[in-house]
Amino acid sequence: MDFKGKVVLITGASSGIGACCALNFAKLSAKLALVGRNEKKLKEIIDHCENESGDKPLKIIADISIEDDNKRIITETINFFGKIDVLINNAGMLLMAGLMDDITNYDRISATNIRGTYLLTQQAVPHLIKTKGNIVIVSSILSSVPMPALMPYCMTKAALDMFTKCVALEMAPKGVRVNSVNPGPVATNLFMAAGISDDLNKGLYESMKESIPLRKIATVEDIANMVVFLASDSASCITGSFHVVDSGLHLGDPIIHV
Repeated sequence: MDFKGKVVLITGASSGIGACCALNFAKLSAKLALVGRNEKKLKEIIDHCENESGDKPLKIIADISIEDDNKRIITETINFFGKIDVLINNAGMLLMAGLMDDITNYDRISATNIRGTYLLTQQAVPHLIKTKGNIVIVSSILSSVPMPALMPYCMTKAALDMFTKCVALEMAPKGVRVNSVNPGPVATNLFMAAGISDDLNKGLYESMKESIPLRKIATVEDIANMVVFLASDSASCITGSFHVVDSGLHLGDPIIHV
């Protein structure tokens, strides 16, 4: 796979899956526009990418939950590179919340996970049509596996899956592909960012590991590899698809053990 001459825009690029995607694309000679809220962390990733490729990515400090920031992300990318070939909708938020918790938890999560992704995609699509580009959305296995303690998160990821299908169908006649990657548990700080302590975070991962058929927690590299593949010409006939990377979590426990 080679992304030489292609412009890849990645949100949530300052850490976790987004940062790993940025490094992988840099290794494949892509020109990068990296979006994040934490300027210090984003600069570190930019430096790593520059060391890999020799090209310095465009740094965009922005929050996709803010409507004007989405417009600015696209404007800055086009002004700098002149085009967009690939959009990686990776930015997301997780909060521990269930039905009886305050509705503002849902409002906060949906502002990023749904509305922000919708608005940024809307702004990017005219440019992707020009390049016959593609979109990869980072969703979650929790779009189809219910977890009441993460209800708003599950709901927003389910919405993203339908968003993937609808946009893929609308954009197919224009030559733009749209797919999603649906990770299971991934070794990142996402739960800690939601307010969980380090000890509880480790306990959660150990507990989840025991319920996963492969008994393996995915790494950010596992997810980034799938993202890069879907964004590449090797996936030219794939659109409107969900690609589960969860070590078999979606299979559940067998009813009969033999």
